[in-house]
Amino acid sequence: QVQLVESGGGLVQTGGSLRLSCAASGRTFNNYAMGWFRQTPGKEREFVAAINWIGYSTYYADSVKGRFTISRDNAKNTVYLQMNSLKSEDTALYYCTARDGSGARRSPLDYTYWGQGTQVTVSS
Repeated sequence: QVQLVESGGGLVQTGGSLRLSCAASGRTFNNYAMGWFRQTPGKEREFVAAINWIGYSTYYADSVKGRFTISRDNAKNTVYLQMNSLKSEDTALYYCTARDGSGARRSPLDYTYWGQGTQVTVSS
C-alpha cells in the first residue's frame, strides 16, 4: 500500500508559477512510476505528466508541454510538478498517482494509488 499526499496548490494569476509536491509513504517509493492528473467538474480525469521510477523518462500532455516539469527525488519519496506560465485553463484539482511498475503511463487506468488532490486556481 502507498499513501500519497499532495501539497502546493493555491490561487495564482495568469502567467504565474506553482510547484506541487507529492509525498509518498508506505512501500518502496522507487519501485513506482508516478504521474499527475487533473480534473475539473463534469469532466474526466486528464493526464498531465508522468515519470518513470528513476526519473530518466518523462511524458507530458500536449497542453502543458514546455510549461510544466515533472521530477522526483527518491531519497525524499517525493514527486514534484513545476508549473510555469499558468493559464486559466490549468485550473483544476490536481492528483498525484503511483503505479506498480517502473514505466510511466498516460492512462489513469494504469495507476493504482491516488492522493486526495490539491486545488490549483488560475485567475485572469
